[in-house]
Amino acid sequence: MNYDVIIVGAGMAGLTAGIYVARAGKTVLMLESGAVGGQIVTAFRIDNWPGNYGVSGGDLMKNISEQAIELGVEVRYEETVNILQNDSGFTVSTDENEYKCKALIIATGTIPRKLSAKQEKDAGKRPISYCATCDGALYKDKPVVVVGSGNTAKLEMEYLEGICKRVYHIHHDDPIPEDAEAVFVAIGRVPATGFLGGLVKLDKDGYVVAGEDCTTSCPGVMVAGDVRTKSVRQLVTAAGDAAVAADAAVKYLGKIDG
Repeated sequence: MNYDVIIVGAGMAGLTAGIYVARAGKTVLMLESGAVGGQIVTAFRIDNWPGNYGVSGGDLMKNISEQAIELGVEVRYEETVNILQNDSGFTVSTDENEYKCKALIIATGTIPRKLSAKQEKDAGKRPISYCATCDGALYKDKPVVVVGSGNTAKLEMEYLEGICKRVYHIHHDDPIPEDAEAVFVAIGRVPATGFLGGLVKLDKDGYVVAGEDCTTSCPGVMVAGDVRTKSVRQLVTAAGDAAVAADAAVKYLGKIDG
């Protein structure tokens, strides 16, 4: 199946890019391995999105995803595993299919950092969660543990303390309390770029190298959102990146199509 543009990732950056590319009259396929909307879907309340003060992450992303689909963006729930460049553009392989396109927008964001091997072994068969607001209610009046030392861990603890019988707080590699019935992990995030191989240049931490023009080291590949090298990672900067990346992709198509 051939498309003008394939967008990998359906969070704020991916959906916004899809809206802009579709409005330019181009065919768009969006690939998402999880839920459309990205990590912000789990946010109970968002106070920094202009014009929608206090909106929930789920409601905000539902509106944006419906807009993208109405404009003609095709969404497939498949995990991207490999991308190859060829004379006619790019071949994107997923866990289910193979697709071809002329231009790509990478908008995969970041994923939670995993527990150390020692702590995973320590956790045993106890459930491991990366979202207190998603899973906290499952452990009402039960002891749980939060792993992490930053602001995210603090917020997770504050939320769980209103639900759970006891909330332990430990750091990375500390032993997990025996009576904790679930482990909530809040030890940071890493860029979701493992599938890219050597397609584009990455920095030492694995983020896609690109300036404010959102173009990468590979012609025809743009990047938007938290997966890009940048100093501020917020919803508004993801949306801004997306508009720029989409514009760059459309202009690139204009050049190669003559």
